[in-house]
Amino acid sequence: MNGKLPGEVEKYLRKYSLHRWTLEWDERNYINAAVVIPAIKEFENVKRLLHSLSENDPRCLERSLIIFVINNFVSSESGIKEENIHTLDYLRKKKGEYLNIALVDASSKGMEMPDKGGGVGLARKIGMDLALKAFDHLDGSKKIIISLDADCTVEKNYLSEIFKYFNGGHSGAAVIKYRHEPTSDAGQNAAIIFYEIFLRYYVLGLRYAGSPYSFHTIGSAFACDYESYIKAEGMNKRKAAEDFYFLQKAAKNAGIGRINTTAVYPASRVSWRVPFGTGAKVSQFKSTGESYLLYDPAVFRILKDWLAVFHNNEILDAGQYLRSAEKINKRLFKYLSEQNFKKDFENILKNSPAAEQLGKQKKIWFDGFRTLKLIHYLRDNGYPMIKMSEALDIFLNWMEYRNKPMPSKKSIPPLEVQKEYLDILRSLDEKID
Repeated sequence: MNGKLPGEVEKYLRKYSLHRWTLEWDERNYINAAVVIPAIKEFENVKRLLHSLSENDPRCLERSLIIFVINNFVSSESGIKEENIHTLDYLRKKKGEYLNIALVDASSKGMEMPDKGGGVGLARKIGMDLALKAFDHLDGSKKIIISLDADCTVEKNYLSEIFKYFNGGHSGAAVIKYRHEPTSDAGQNAAIIFYEIFLRYYVLGLRYAGSPYSFHTIGSAFACDYESYIKAEGMNKRKAAEDFYFLQKAAKNAGIGRINTTAVYPASRVSWRVPFGTGAKVSQFKSTGESYLLYDPAVFRILKDWLAVFHNNEILDAGQYLRSAEKINKRLFKYLSEQNFKKDFENILKNSPAAEQLGKQKKIWFDGFRTLKLIHYLRDNGYPMIKMSEALDIFLNWMEYRNKPMPSKKSIPPLEVQKEYLDILRSLDEKID
């Protein structure tokens, strides 16, 4: 800890922090960034990631603390616990050698995460909360919390581009460009290509619709300054989707930017670590041969028409919004009615006299979670998912993209065609407006 903590940090730690775990590190000044990495049974990946980070700008490494949260449950298998002990020993030897490495022991006997309430969300929270104490708050530079995973590698300009973004007066939180690494396993490759197509298609659909929540929510690819972290009440303890819920809160308070000048490369692996997410989706795809289906593009058109009305500067009452929604689509109207829109919006109008405040409350009410629920509601009520190539052909026509692959007559396009689609979606998704 460098000097007295700012008042807002002390207040946050009193209210939200956990005091069971501590940070093992060689305390030093001028720490402006903390890279927080949960790791469970990741010995070889930890070594690979450290090598990747070590190739970054030495000036940024000097001001960055690499925090590994080595974790498991009380009930975890002995093999997991043994590998974690091996990882802890390795990191303790490496600490101070060539990187500013810190570690949190949430693995050894008596230090494990609880079976109930433990998981990747808690592991991230432990590391991020402890980072607040490690920052040199007397230094005037931005204090940045970076979320990464142990099974990733990063580009050589990873830290320098993150430093540049946050010290350049941009938003208080940002998602970082990612690209899943290919593997030698053909089935796994097919699964991850489709999964990344699914992710990028959804985010591009939201962007087409004008949603303020059109950003990726991937735990290994985001960062925020410490003020935004505190305003979002810190990381949550969810076993999965912790990244989604944290970034939703950050978006409402600080806005979400994009760092597309560097990249994170997550592994394309089957994983047992979380009940859903990348690894779980790849595992499900490989075991069930899940169909190559995407949302019907029509759902994004409905969303676009609704957001154009709802976020218009003209102030309407709840009844007028509902009537507009019914004209757009009767299922949209039914969804909003079931979401208690009338009562909620009447309260928003009553408590938001200023136009700026009203605009913010609209964004908070119709957030990323309600957006996703609307997409799923439409999917389940008249707009079922359709074949991947059909959905992409329609959507790319809307985007006026002229060089898309030739439509495939097969229900599942050949892998090379899928790769073409993925490259197109990446180029559209990574384009900064």
